[in-house]
Amino acid sequence: MSIDATENHTYVDGYKIVFREQGEGNTVILLHGIPTNSLMWRDIIPQLAKNHRVIAPDLLNYGQSEKPLDADVSINAQSRIIIGLMNALGIPYADVVAHDIGGGIAQLMAVSDAQRVRKLVLLDSICFDSWPIPEFEPLQKPGAETDMGLDEFIGMMRDFMPNGVQDKSVMTDEIIDLYVSPWSTEDGKHAFFRNLRRLNKEYTEAIADELKHLPHQTLVLWGDKDAFQKPAYAPQLTKAIPNAELVWIKDAGHWLIEEKPEEVGKRIGDFLG
Repeated sequence: MSIDATENHTYVDGYKIVFREQGEGNTVILLHGIPTNSLMWRDIIPQLAKNHRVIAPDLLNYGQSEKPLDADVSINAQSRIIIGLMNALGIPYADVVAHDIGGGIAQLMAVSDAQRVRKLVLLDSICFDSWPIPEFEPLQKPGAETDMGLDEFIGMMRDFMPNGVQDKSVMTDEIIDLYVSPWSTEDGKHAFFRNLRRLNKEYTEAIADELKHLPHQTLVLWGDKDAFQKPAYAPQLTKAIPNAELVWIKDAGHWLIEEKPEEVGKRIGDFLG
């Protein structure tokens, strides 16, 4: 597993944000979800970098970015961090490609900072009341964090990842390591639970009626076998955004990028132009 993207970092609101960058041209920002990080885009970055400047950050409290004990890491706060990252890197506007809770961040950006977003791609995105997923709800309860030892937590995370793919053989130990390793310390475990406690559907419900005003050309990409963000939400989200089209990725689950990287990359590249 390797990508040619350069790993850089900058500071936003005093927090270190790590990002991967490759290519030249119009900027594309790639946003991951929970519990992943920017390495989720490792097969997509080189495809898009042929024609674009691609920036793939680790969200605050994820991956290699800073994991502060007391920061707001809700999708609302993360959307402001991404706008701050654009400011820090001198990016006036960008295409935003986003998966899972990253898709919620992208929707918030499109609603509150419409001029900063050119085109929008939402992959198996949270929306409306689609989240948090039932698997996470028990982990949001008081005491869940202290009741779980580190080894038990790591085991739970490793068992969880294959549930997001249709073809279980895709989710190899090497790929699971990419996603679980940032959480595999006591500090990482505590950071993960801080993220869990900030998962709140009120943020996407609050903007549901504003999606109809979005001017952005939008591509909704969805794995038709997604067990986490149910396929029924895909046409609902597409209908809510005026200039949106829906494309199904057949026989793919939630981590559709792991299962169909070439198809997903081509769909995104063709759409961005």
